[in-house]
Formats: sequence, structure tokens, C-alpha cells
Amino acid sequence: MTTMTEASVREFKMPDVGEGLTEAEILKWYVQPGDTVTDGQVVCEVETAKAAVELPIPYDGVVRDLHFPEGTTVDVGTAIISVDVGGGSAAPAPAAEQPAAAAPAEEPKAAGSGRQPVLVGYGVATSSTRRRPRKGPEVPVQQASTAIQTELNGHAPAAPAASAPAASAASAPASAAAAAPAGGERPLAKPPVRKLAKDLGVDLTTVVPTGPDGIITREDVHAAVAAAVPAPPEPQVAPAPAVAAQAAGSYDTARETRIPVKGVRKATAAAMVGSAFTAPHVTEFVTVDVTRTMKLVEELKADKEFAGLRVNPLLLIAKALLVAIRRNPDVNASWDEAAQEIVVKHYVNLGIAAATPRGLIVPNIKDAHAKTLPQLAESLGELVSTARDGKTSPAAMQGGTVTITNVGVFGVDTGTPILNPGESAILAVGAIKPQPWVHKGKVKPRQVTTLALSFDHRLVDGELGSKVLADVAAILEQPKRLITWA
Repeated sequence: MTTMTEASVREFKMPDVGEGLTEAEILKWYVQPGDTVTDGQVVCEVETAKAAVELPIPYDGVVRDLHFPEGTTVDVGTAIISVDVGGGSAAPAPAAEQPAAAAPAEEPKAAGSGRQPVLVGYGVATSSTRRRPRKGPEVPVQQASTAIQTELNGHAPAAPAASAPAASAASAPASAAAAAPAGGERPLAKPPVRKLAKDLGVDLTTVVPTGPDGIITREDVHAAVAAAVPAPPEPQVAPAPAVAAQAAGSYDTARETRIPVKGVRKATAAAMVGSAFTAPHVTEFVTVDVTRTMKLVEELKADKEFAGLRVNPLLLIAKALLVAIRRNPDVNASWDEAAQEIVVKHYVNLGIAAATPRGLIVPNIKDAHAKTLPQLAESLGELVSTARDGKTSPAAMQGGTVTITNVGVFGVDTGTPILNPGESAILAVGAIKPQPWVHKGKVKPRQVTTLALSFDHRLVDGELGSKVLADVAAILEQPKRLITWA
């Protein structure tokens, strides 16, 4: 009976929705316990370090439990929702009633357990026999259930509470759990948590677990670090910790706001630091008269070939950059640090920096070099609308070669953009506005903008970078070069 109930409950684990990502934050649940779900139905939306992604459930059934609330960051591989796939037969009676009414006589040891946890691969316990106490490895009666739980949880069985001294039986459950690993058992922790402990220099055998079934969580590791920090000040420097404590306590909640850095913002920050201090940046500037380009934009808007498409200056700037890359192909490259080689790419995945509520992202248009102007306009429109809706996929942000960032939409004249990691160049476009300009020997108001090109000096020397920037400027000044140079 118990085996059938357990078999009917399926646990859906947090998948790796990116490329090697170790965690994701649950943004929104679309289902609740008791709801019926079908194979392929989206049950929640999660945010990784790269994008927000909707997760479909891979089977039919009834939602049994949601293991984490919205806003929780969950490790990849952790069960987040349990689904009863056995039909109506698996709907359990209240967990608190069965153990009290019909506790099996053959296992009275589990009757004292008042908790009704949700175990990975188990679902909610329906009788006292389904909650395995933390017993010593020498108890043969538990070998079968231990083997089952080990296979489902992916961990060795928890260290025994019964093997602790009699004095510790009266202590708090946390103390008993903390003493368990010291008995020679390997502490229970997921790989990301083990890596965190290793990076912070924390011995997991000394950490008090608070997770289900004695599993050590990230918070436990951080708590162990925090508990160890006050110890060093006593021998020598007492004032320093006091100042640190004062600084932490001086946070004014009424006048200051702290925003957790996670998800896309966290990944962007790490990527920008890595890029800024890995690739030697060089930035060059040119101010150019784009009056003819602006006139062409207005003409294209009225062209039936562009009906329903987004036509703006960015479209022609993107096309100008693609033509400049075709004329100077060596700029479209990447640096292979391991092989100490320059990898020249014969395709252009054109990145467009987009500001979204979740932070700056850089999706790219695959094979932009092969697209006609209407096709490029269509791709740009799809890219922008998808980014604004927060639906950009991780795949759309991978494999970029060069990027355009349009700071002009914010009224900014120019800037020194930081390279997107792994790319060779990034073009910043400033605001386009009327300025006095010498045109045909006379000072006239013309539409003028400033372009800034940052490039990796390991790949692109000053001559090559200057040629690319000059070509883009020349095309925007005389758009007919889109035809003559193409």
C-alpha cells in the first residue's frame, strides 16, 4: 500500500535551463496544490543568471505540493513540486490523522515523529512508517528503506540520532543533527553547497544542518561563517569588529534601500568586471553628420517593403556596422586564452544591448550578416519586443560576436562601452540631434551624432579599429555607400 502511494507521486526537479547554471529563482507559480496538470503545461516561471524562463511539467497528474514559495532561490536538481500521477487513489488523508489512528505496531520507533516533511521522491508522509528516523548504520531493520531513500535523494543516509550519547537525547534537535556528522558519516549537502563551503573554507562536519532530513543548506554555511567571524577579534584587535558591527547596525531603513543582487543583474555585474579586467579596452570616437541617414529612415517608413516593420536609425546603423565588418573581417573575432589563438569568425551574431526591468541583457541576431534590410528590421523588432516582455531565452544571448548599444535613446551624447564577454568590439551610438555643422562651406543646422567603438586590443589594433569606425561613420554620412560598398 505504501509502495503504491510513493510510486504515484513524482517529484519535478529544478532543471539546468541555461549552460551549467547552478541555481534559479522562482518568480511565479502558475499552479497550486490540488490543480490538475498535463504534460507540457507551464507550472512556474524562474529567473536564472541569464534570463527568465517558463518551466513545463513533464507528466500528467494532480499537484500534491509546492516545495518552495515565490522569491526563493533553488539549486539545480532540487525538487520544487510534487505531482500525484496515480489518479484519485493517491489523494492522501490528512497526514496528522493516519499516524494517530493506525500507527503500525511493528515500527513504534517512528510514532514519536510529529513532523510531516516532504522528502525528495516521497511526497507527504501518510503513516509513521514513511518517516525514517536518523538511526545508526548498525540497525539492520532499516537497511531496505535506507537503500530506497539513498537512491531517491542521491545522498548517503543521514547519521544516526540513536547512536548519540544518552545525554544528547534531551538536547535540541539541531544539536543532535550537528553531532551526527561527527560520528563518521559524510555530511548531507548538494554539490553547489559543498562548493560554497569549500570556497569559504568551511568544514561541513562542523555545520549545523537545518534543511529537510539533515541536509546542509547555503544558509547553514553562511551561518557557520558568520558564527566564526567574532572569534578572532578577542585575542588582538577588538576595535575593528566593533566598528564593523556599528556600520552594519547604522543602516537606516527609513532613508536607505538595499536591493539584493541576483539573477540577471548578478551575472551582468560579474561579466562586466571579468571583461573590464581581462580584455584590454581601447575606445575611439567620431562625430558624424547623419542628416542623409535620417532622411532615408523617413523614406523607408513609407516604403511598402517595410510595412509593419520597425524602421528607425538603429536599423541603418546596424546595417552600416555589418558592411564595415564585411570590409574589415578581422575585427569579427574572439580570443582563445587556453590555446593562445585569435579565432576569426566568418559569421556575425549581432548583439543589441537592451535595458529590461530585470537588468541589462544582450540578445543577438543570429547570422545578421546574411539578412536583407527588411529581414534585419524584422529581427530587430522581434528582439526588442521579446526583451521588453522579459521572454528572452538563454540561447538568444549566447554566441554574440559584436554588439551595438544605443545610449542615445537616453539623451546621452556618447560613452565608453565595456565589451560583452567573448566579443571583439562594441559600438555605442549617441543621441542624434541638430547641431551647427559646416556643410558645403556654410554653417547649417544638421543632424549630428557621436559614435564610440570599444575593442579588445589583443585582437584589434588601432589601425583596424579606426578603419571600422571610419567606415561606419562614412556610411551614415552617405547612406548610398550601403549599395556601392555592399
